[in-house]
Amino acid sequence: MSLYSLWGALEIGLIFGLVALGVLISFRMLRFPDLTVDGSFPLGGATAATLISAGMDPYTSTIIATFAGAVAGMITGWLNVKLKIMDLLASILMMIALYSINLRVMGRPNVPLISEPTVFTMIQPEGMSDYIARPLILLVLLIVVKFALDWFFSTKTGLAMRATGSNPRMARSQGVATGTMLLVGMAISNGLCALAGALFAQSQGGADISMGIGTIVIGLAAVIVGESIMPSRKLIVITLAVIVGAVLYRFFIALALNADFIGLKAQDLNLVTALLVTFALVVPLLKKRLRTLMGGH
Repeated sequence: MSLYSLWGALEIGLIFGLVALGVLISFRMLRFPDLTVDGSFPLGGATAATLISAGMDPYTSTIIATFAGAVAGMITGWLNVKLKIMDLLASILMMIALYSINLRVMGRPNVPLISEPTVFTMIQPEGMSDYIARPLILLVLLIVVKFALDWFFSTKTGLAMRATGSNPRMARSQGVATGTMLLVGMAISNGLCALAGALFAQSQGGADISMGIGTIVIGLAAVIVGESIMPSRKLIVITLAVIVGAVLYRFFIALALNADFIGLKAQDLNLVTALLVTFALVVPLLKKRLRTLMGGH
């Protein structure tokens, strides 16, 4: 695999690190099976691409795209909390609705950004190649987001949100507004996914209506791989683990698709993802059995 491919895999991995953090909040902290991600990710890309192509500066466009994803996540939570629709069904309904909304936002199936300014081109250091500058910019952003989340979930509100996911009945008995916590958590989760979508569109040169397909699987894969490699109960380690998991996942995918002797092609991406997630799920069981066998001897 070429050096260019490695930098490309790192870039995509860092972008999906934001998705992994969002999935961590919904699936692990709130215990909410949220499929809205498959719609909020392309919503972020569609919103940012449409606004940038209309002449708005990339920074404002990205912020608005992030806010749009947060609103989508909040609506999913509202369907569950206020209308009492089952969590999984609420997220499926929102995901389906977002497909049409994304088409409405773009006005067509895709919006190119090849000749438009992006957050990457505006802050790229002079003389540095873009394929090196983009991963470095994303790394700085991801570090800021990671520590911001670590701080937030150590505050009173963040602890209340974590308690809502762990034991909602106990949280309510302690005076926690669990419904509000769920809405805020879902907003943060999908806001991060929309931010990732906005950055992905600017990185890849445009937004496409199909860019969100399988996003939730990639996010879950990153979380599972990260937790398998770096198991811990400390939040600061968990957030780092899912980011590492996202980067490693993209490296594994790039390695598999670039290994000529395996014979895999781009259309095999979902197959590779399924096999990788299956392997990550089986590893803890294999470790447990190995410890049992060694302890028995």
